[in-house]
Amino acid sequence: MPIQILPTHLISQIAAGEVVERPAAVLKELIENSLDAQCQNLLIDVEHGGIKQLRVRDDGDGIPAAQLALALTRHATSKVASLADLEAVTTLGFRGEALPSIAAVSRLTLTSHAKNGDGSAWTLAGAADGDYAAPRPAVHPPGTSVEVRDLFFNIPARRKFLRTAKTEFEHVQQVVRRLALARPDLGVQLRHEGRTVLELAPLGTEPTALLPRLAQLLGEPFAAHTLRLDAAAGELHVQGWVLRPAFARSQPDQQFFYVNGRMVRDKVVLHAVRQAFSDVLQHGRHPAYVLFLTLPPRQVDVNVHPAKSEVRFRHSRQIHDFLLHELHKRLAQGILNLPVVPPVIAPARAPALTIAPTVAAPAVVNAPAAAPRQVNDERARYQIEHTLQQPLIAPTASSLEPAMLAPAPLGVALAQLNGVYLLAQTATGLVIVDIHAAHERIGYERLKTAWLAGQVARQALLLPVTVPVSRPEADVLVSHSAWLQRLGLVIDRIGIEQVLVREVPVLLQHTDIKRLVADVLADLAATGYSTGVEEALHAVLATLACHSAVRAQRQLTLAEMNALLHEMTTVARIDQCNHGRPTWIAIEQRELDRWFARGR
Repeated sequence: MPIQILPTHLISQIAAGEVVERPAAVLKELIENSLDAQCQNLLIDVEHGGIKQLRVRDDGDGIPAAQLALALTRHATSKVASLADLEAVTTLGFRGEALPSIAAVSRLTLTSHAKNGDGSAWTLAGAADGDYAAPRPAVHPPGTSVEVRDLFFNIPARRKFLRTAKTEFEHVQQVVRRLALARPDLGVQLRHEGRTVLELAPLGTEPTALLPRLAQLLGEPFAAHTLRLDAAAGELHVQGWVLRPAFARSQPDQQFFYVNGRMVRDKVVLHAVRQAFSDVLQHGRHPAYVLFLTLPPRQVDVNVHPAKSEVRFRHSRQIHDFLLHELHKRLAQGILNLPVVPPVIAPARAPALTIAPTVAAPAVVNAPAAAPRQVNDERARYQIEHTLQQPLIAPTASSLEPAMLAPAPLGVALAQLNGVYLLAQTATGLVIVDIHAAHERIGYERLKTAWLAGQVARQALLLPVTVPVSRPEADVLVSHSAWLQRLGLVIDRIGIEQVLVREVPVLLQHTDIKRLVADVLADLAATGYSTGVEEALHAVLATLACHSAVRAQRQLTLAEMNALLHEMTTVARIDQCNHGRPTWIAIEQRELDRWFARGR
């Protein structure tokens, strides 16, 4: 077949494959166009999951009659006039960029009434072959309507890959949910088969205005157990809501991240979030969040994906570290939103209220006799074993009665229930604490602090371990060797695809060294980041803390219970134990009154 230029309509149909995957993808493009037109209200009508019909009506600026045909022309836009504009895109899309592709695989009708026009409305029917008739007068309020019917009617091969109407409508709802979360000031009405499925009233532009919409779109539990995040560093600003880790979800279905108002999925962002949650999530659970990152448009490229669902950051490591630091700090503060105070490692004063462990502290180091110890090894061992035995420090004298103690964020201890739970009275109601879970988190945070304070003690291997890796993984070792040594791993490259492990962290000497090193180098080669060593260390410390925590049925005195309540307010991530389960809950007075029908 000779080389030839393809017909315009065929080019549009090919381009549609990059933008139009299903009705939900069409809806995303149409809504983004409406938002760029400064609309305040959206009416979305869907039939048969959007396969039969999809109509979006807005009250935006509208399109003049003379420009209706241009809106359906490839490479025609009102958003970009020069390369400088392309490098600093502030809109969600380009008006008309996707419309020609959609028109090539459907029966499309465009109707618009320009607010700054002559007061009349005009309509234009698209054609799959790219030919259009002249615009005709129409009746339409100020704004624009785009109607898309019979999606993929002329491409049966694409149409057969569409799912059932129910499944396609679920994807449509997800698109509406994502865009509505980004714009609380936008009024949205979604109708399916003539029935109103979702109706959102426009709210204010303040960040807190989104909270009622969170409850409506993501459920009351999300709004009830969410943590507010608002932080800035230089030109970077992140705000939004993060679901408390104790209430994490079984599926990653409530993860919404926006860059300058655009919903995206980015591997740098996902890695930062996973790393921030790595120490607080129950196994198999997923974090839930709605986060908005704002940065100068020139620092992010939004044109790396046809559907604009991915972005590329100019300084990705800066973005990663900023998000990781702020999320990590917010999760550490927890629902009490208290300043995170480092736990006391070696108290030098008495008296102390002792909650003694029910089992002896397990040995931290068990190295072979042939492997000589270093000074740091003994120091780290002493600090960790000492920390395991360390009592909780009472904030006040033990002779004081509970009612005489100063009010605390978690209240004053009243009693112990069934040897498992601690009951405390607060100014607003009742607090119930899982004693073992809370003490386990306290011990775990103390262990981490003690371990870091003594640096990461290394143990020389009697027989160095050879690990086969890929060439890129071996190459990355050169630039990360110093960082790995700070984590306790001393690794040398001995071949094109081989490395030799000479020293490992003391606590990890009995782990699968080959697998650990292979995983760490694979992460570094793929993303430039790895948390494998920290996660392995934390797993060992978590086990030690669990075995050293107060066991069920251990009877505590009121002084010991108050000491535990006080210590909980000085420890990071106290809202959940090492396994991700909640350590305490609060029941407000009005809820107790409702249970007993008081005030009725």
